[in-house]
Amino acid sequence: MDQALTPPTDNRPLAQPSRAEQFAVFGRIGLLSFGGPAGQIALMHQELVDKRRWIDEGAFLRALNFCHFLPGPEAQQLATYIGWRIGGWRSGVVAGTLFVIPGALVILALSILYALAANLSWFAALFVGIKAAVLAIVVQALIRIGGRALDSDFKRMLAFAAFLALFVFAAPFPLVILAAALAGWFAATARPAWLGKAAHAPADTYATTGPRPTFASLRALLVWGAIWAAPIVLVLALLGPDHMLMDIAEFFSTLAVVTFGGAYAVLAYMAQEAVTTYGWLNAGEMADGLGLAESTPGPLILVTQFVGFLGAYRDPAPFDPMVAGIIGAGLTTWVTFAPCFLWIFALAPWIERLEHARRLQGALAAVTAAVVGVIANLTLWFALHVLFSEVGRIEAGPVSMSWPDWASLDPIALGLAVAALVLALRFKWSVFRLLGAGAAAGIVLALVR
Repeated sequence: MDQALTPPTDNRPLAQPSRAEQFAVFGRIGLLSFGGPAGQIALMHQELVDKRRWIDEGAFLRALNFCHFLPGPEAQQLATYIGWRIGGWRSGVVAGTLFVIPGALVILALSILYALAANLSWFAALFVGIKAAVLAIVVQALIRIGGRALDSDFKRMLAFAAFLALFVFAAPFPLVILAAALAGWFAATARPAWLGKAAHAPADTYATTGPRPTFASLRALLVWGAIWAAPIVLVLALLGPDHMLMDIAEFFSTLAVVTFGGAYAVLAYMAQEAVTTYGWLNAGEMADGLGLAESTPGPLILVTQFVGFLGAYRDPAPFDPMVAGIIGAGLTTWVTFAPCFLWIFALAPWIERLEHARRLQGALAAVTAAVVGVIANLTLWFALHVLFSEVGRIEAGPVSMSWPDWASLDPIALGLAVAALVLALRFKWSVFRLLGAGAAAGIVLALVR
């Protein structure tokens, strides 16, 4: 990524865009932000560094590296940071919000359609092929992220241990992330060579130019912490602690704190909790939601909005189901993205200092390695639920793992998944082509059957 984003030296002075220009450009980025984080980051680089010179190359890359280590969607946080750097917190709010709104509106519309049309046979057939395409997309993400992140035996061991902890022993996701961070902190202190490329991070010294922005960070924590909590307090006051919307607020707020490594990293934890613990939707519907999020603009983590919509739609009292679903979707989006603004506005002034923290870099490098194991768990979990109609659990002592009924293997789903994998890995088909071909194949095969 760094090499791809490094153009010839650009000596043009930085531009100072007006607020109207910021609305226009960040709105355009939000509408065109397809293709996942890689495509979104490349689009921002083209628009904001190469074309308009709103930020220079070095600052863009430092911010990108830092956003990779924050919980939440790194591309949305990068947009927020660039807005903050251009014009303070107001421009940061403009940039980060416009990055999310187009995709959020599309996902809301598709969630409503999904809830209304879920019992139609053609709609179900459509998603048979989409689920197979989603499985191929997740496998592709696992290979891409693993190849980039696992550059030492220690990191490969962490990834394998994270996979075993989650898939075989059903360990809590936050505990796995914390254990990896502690292991990386120790390695950076005692065995830095274990961390591969991260071993070359500078020593634990901080830039000393200018005053430390402690007051600005504390103010951002207080203000955005209150903004994050406001709808949760309102739900608690009006509906009580046992209402469905309170479950949604608490669960997705927790998720916002532990989503290191991007959306794929947390999908397994979210899917298993939403399906198994809360019963908001089933595993097949979870795969459907990921397919919708893959095919729309904005961060992939907007799949959380689909989950929040269905959860509230199916347990709506005292509201009408559609009203409850829309409230649930809005609440989910709020508690998912409000923390992103908190992280950026509280920590952005420290970016130049934190990039020199060797132990922190080691901890975050280890978390990134563990995330590969998390994504492997997601991949296997999705594969079981896409390919088999019956998936149970093995419970034996500390072991608690999903296991399929082999007689329930769906040969149609298997054939579609294999074809999608070949198209994704061998022929490098884009997400749009895979999802479109999968949807068409699902309908055609349903008609044949």
